[in-house]
Amino acid sequence: MKKTNAARLLDQLGIRYTVREYDVDPDDLSAGTVAAKIVIPVEQVFKTLVARGDRNGVCFAVVPGNAEVDLKKLAAATGDKKIEIVSLKEVLPLTGYIRGGVTALAAKKNYPVFVDETVELWDEISVSAGQRGMQILIAPADYLKATQGTVADISKN
Repeated sequence: MKKTNAARLLDQLGIRYTVREYDVDPDDLSAGTVAAKIVIPVEQVFKTLVARGDRNGVCFAVVPGNAEVDLKKLAAATGDKKIEIVSLKEVLPLTGYIRGGVTALAAKKNYPVFVDETVELWDEISVSAGQRGMQILIAPADYLKATQGTVADISKN
C-alpha cells in the first residue's frame, strides 16, 4: 500500500490510525457510498470541504457524511461575515488534492480547520487519506491535534 502525505504526517506526529482501501466509482464519490464500502455508518465518515470567507480567507469545513455545512454557522465560527464553498476548479490548486480525496491532513497549505461538533460522539472517525479509494480511521482527538482543528457547530441539523 502506497503511503499518502496524510499518512506520512500522522506517522511523523506518532499518531495511530488505520487505512481502509476501497474501489472508487468516479461517478459516485458520495460519503454514503464510501461508508458502505468501508462498512461504517455514514455519520462516522467526515467529508472535508473547502470554503472561503470574506475576511479570513480559505478554511476547511469537516462535517459528517450525512450532513451539509451550514454556511451561516461556519461564518460565525471563522469570524467571517460571509463564507462560501469554493468552486471545484479551485480545490486542487488550493489544497493539492482532487475531489473525493480532499483532506485537511498535509494539505498544500495549513488552512484553519473547523470540525463539526458531532466528531466528539465517536471513538473513531473516517476521513480521506488524501487520495480517492483510501480512508484513514483515526480517533477524533488525534485528528484535531494533527489538523490543529477547532470543534464548532457547523452542520445543518
